[in-house]
Amino acid sequence: MAEMMKGNVAIGEAAIRAGVRFYAGYPITPSSEIMEYLSWRLGEVDDGVFVQLENEIASINMVVGAASCGVRAMTASSGNGISLMQEAMSVLADENLPVVIITMVRYGNGLATLYSSQTDYLRETRGGGHGDYRCFVLCPYTVQEAVDMVALAYELAEKYKMVSIIMAEGALGQMMEPVDLPAFLDVKRGEWGFDGTYTNAKLGYFDRNSMTEAEELRERYDLIKENEQRWDSTDVADADYVFMGFGLAGRSCLGAVEDLQAEGHKVGFIRPITAWPFPEKAFAEIGSNTKGVIVVETNAMGQMVEDVAMYMKKHGLQMPVYSLPYVYGVPVIQDIKDDFKKIVNNELKEVF
Repeated sequence: MAEMMKGNVAIGEAAIRAGVRFYAGYPITPSSEIMEYLSWRLGEVDDGVFVQLENEIASINMVVGAASCGVRAMTASSGNGISLMQEAMSVLADENLPVVIITMVRYGNGLATLYSSQTDYLRETRGGGHGDYRCFVLCPYTVQEAVDMVALAYELAEKYKMVSIIMAEGALGQMMEPVDLPAFLDVKRGEWGFDGTYTNAKLGYFDRNSMTEAEELRERYDLIKENEQRWDSTDVADADYVFMGFGLAGRSCLGAVEDLQAEGHKVGFIRPITAWPFPEKAFAEIGSNTKGVIVVETNAMGQMVEDVAMYMKKHGLQMPVYSLPYVYGVPVIQDIKDDFKKIVNNELKEVF
């Protein structure tokens, strides 16, 4: 039976049920309730360990240690907190260690603000830290989907031995919605974990062939891009205009599409569920008569729109790409509808 739960609390409980037994973190709005919930909840399950550290750098490095031991480990943060974790995330990628990181995105540069936003798309989808690597990036648009994604994030992370990021806006962590919680998983210690002997021959950089590793990395990422793209779509094939948006912006976008369809406009919608791998296969649904693709985001400059334009070119789609960035908060359906009509009337120009 569904129960009303705050997004951050629901994610915390989903983590317990997905087999998370180690959490290290440092509080930061708007993700702090995940940490607060797990601070006592982990103590109720066998082998559960919670640690609050002095900062985000210490937190992510303890997560590296737990993952090295084959434990399902997690941390959560936002904005500049995730920025501080990037070096260790590169280490996780280098050592092929599976971890799940939750980021509740807030708007702004530097110390930023507390407004909900989607400003961190480029950082998360490009790896963020130094070196050549990518992370899975999953983008929920409801609390229920965020809950369901936790187990999926670990499944993907462990299948491909890499980091999974659940990237949600701060507003999703603070909102309450009805949730059906998943069953408890019986998770065993990962076979890659240290067991008191030297079991990870890849650890460090001695006696390694970086060229061979680079070839293996390309092969793995190509396999992921082929098999793990996820998206939702509706009424795309015969649409005059196709909207695209992820997370809560995508939720508003879908509401605008439904309203515009009721008004007689031929519009469709694509919602990326994975920001990486980017769901470029969704573009196969776009018809040749489509007049344009409209990307809705909550940031100042438009970020996902760059991927949309790039993959449209790759797939030979020549129609214009429009960017509707609403900076922060949750986009208002009426604002999206009004801006759509400006596009139709040639009052807003394409950006690609």
